[in-house]
Amino acid sequence: MYFPQFIPYSFIEKEASHVEGFSPELALVTIGGGKELEEKLVVRPTSETIVNHMFTQWIQSYRELPLMINQWANVMRWEMRTKPFIRTLEFLWQEGHTAHATPEEAEKEALQMIDVYTKFAYEQAAIPVIAGRKSKAETFAGAACTYTIEAMMGDRKALQAGTSYNLGQYFSRAFGTQFSDENGQRQYVWQTSWAVSTRFVGGIIMTHGDDTGLMLPPRLAPIQVVIVPIWKKADERTGVLNAAISVEKLLKTAGIKVKLDESEQRTPGWKFNFWEMKGVPLRIEIGPRDVATGSVVVSRRDIPGKPGKDFAVSMEHSALEAHVKSRLEDVQASLLQRATSFRDSNIVDASSYEELKRAISQGKWARGPWSASDAKELKVKEESGATIRCFPFDQPQGWKTCFMTGNPADEVAIFAKSY
Repeated sequence: MYFPQFIPYSFIEKEASHVEGFSPELALVTIGGGKELEEKLVVRPTSETIVNHMFTQWIQSYRELPLMINQWANVMRWEMRTKPFIRTLEFLWQEGHTAHATPEEAEKEALQMIDVYTKFAYEQAAIPVIAGRKSKAETFAGAACTYTIEAMMGDRKALQAGTSYNLGQYFSRAFGTQFSDENGQRQYVWQTSWAVSTRFVGGIIMTHGDDTGLMLPPRLAPIQVVIVPIWKKADERTGVLNAAISVEKLLKTAGIKVKLDESEQRTPGWKFNFWEMKGVPLRIEIGPRDVATGSVVVSRRDIPGKPGKDFAVSMEHSALEAHVKSRLEDVQASLLQRATSFRDSNIVDASSYEELKRAISQGKWARGPWSASDAKELKVKEESGATIRCFPFDQPQGWKTCFMTGNPADEVAIFAKSY
């Protein structure tokens, strides 16, 4: 699907909490064609309102449910403090919207999508996110419940990397989105929306990058292997290049994304640094000695220097293909394991408010039982700069006491500073 970029202001106003939640972030068009517009237009902050305007016309009967759509769209937020990828005036995202006949179906869909995002983060991006539910104060305006995946970046700040909302009937009641059920009764639909944005690109950079540059998980890398041929004398060039072309062809046939850097304007050392900065997971080096022995050198991006090099790897087709595929899986697993260890070593279990403030002041995340009020949550934010990132789905067993009030608590919450 694709929906208009400009949304009539009256659409936003139909859902009171929606406009209240977005009011400071809205970009408004007031003049068009040199004339003042009769009604202001909002440059799309999200698409719930325009989607509901259409859902109301498209949905008549229970037979048309569930209605499930997705779009890639540019979004505008009037951010005063921009950060590349993380917080920008304009960004691109994938935005899903669904309408269901029952609240149970909507809840199942919202949970299913946060699970899809969680799996993508772990299995493709090698980012060990924590999935959970947002607090009431942090819930998206107009949603009954917000589910989130939270990731720890290299500077230990939290990144909300993806969200899924159970919208309940907030928007369907505001827009009159109804259907006739099996008994001919008119009912309001139950809805969800969910999205990940180009913010995820920033998350990959800040989770895995180092002082050398990018470090990309092999399953997402546009180039998984770069081949750098090395020769000094003119009579070595043909043999080295032929071997490099042969290796390139072999890896491409095996379904590996490979780049042969045969440019002669730069030295091999310059190429090593350049492709490391680009984050390519593996580098294959081929010189005259390697050609003579029918072997290559394979270097991992995630382990610098000699420890990350495999010498004398056979050029024989099945052996080289197996070695490269194995090493790519090793790098993928290593990045996830490293990020998980970093995250876990920077989460502190707090049993008192003082412990929470100490952990946050050290730049760490704090985890502790919580059943306090929205006002107490605001107090934590004002005094420590941290917010509740989520109540994780994965909860510890046993009796818990809220560290803020001393009252019983059903859940632990994770607190952290974020962008």
